[in-house]
Amino acid sequence: MAAPRPQRTNRRTVYEALRRKVLTLELPPGTALSENELAASLGVSRTPVRESLILLAQEGLVQVFPQVGSFVSRVDPQRVADAQFLREAVELAALDDIPAEPDPDVVGRLRANLDRQLSPDIDVEEFFALDEAFHHGLLELSGHASAWPTVVSAKGHLDRARRLGLSETDPDVFVHQHVEIFEAVVGGDTALARGIMRKHLRAVFEDIEQVRLRSPELFAANTGAAPVRRNVVVWE
Repeated sequence: MAAPRPQRTNRRTVYEALRRKVLTLELPPGTALSENELAASLGVSRTPVRESLILLAQEGLVQVFPQVGSFVSRVDPQRVADAQFLREAVELAALDDIPAEPDPDVVGRLRANLDRQLSPDIDVEEFFALDEAFHHGLLELSGHASAWPTVVSAKGHLDRARRLGLSETDPDVFVHQHVEIFEAVVGGDTALARGIMRKHLRAVFEDIEQVRLRSPELFAANTGAAPVRRNVVVWE
């Protein structure tokens, strides 16, 4: 009798759950993190929570201050810029490798994806998921789908900035850019697709600048200052 397949460890499950909460802003930048409270909310012991926070700290999504506590990191504009640079380099290069006759199955999935993006009843998180699938699909068309996980792992700060930016920009703007990119790709106009893609990916900078002007507390100030322990821990 075959042995049952081992389930993912608690740490991996907890790590993915906490990372998702950080990236979706359910845990906003600057939030104080209690191992006890997180463990209780997830129904696990403190050990996988502590291990997950260490992994998130390695990604720069959590900061740990000795004798003070752990906090969701503020959005770091330099990390946003670095991730956007990597993403732009990969996605623009991939457009050059899309064949003259793209895979019809992938093209069909991208059409269905865009149809859903154009629906009036989607919320921000569904749009974000469709956006991710669209860009992944373009990489698949180019034969570089396996590069996507590398891009994803590097863009935690960028993803938070993009979600914050959606509060400043109507998602319809991005949807129509997706449509224009897709039509240029299937029409064989790589130069046009590259130009629209570059503008599309760089829009995050204008959006987050508007958010930063309104809510500077969400962004790293590069002062190195730690939170202050009073009756309640705060991050000034």
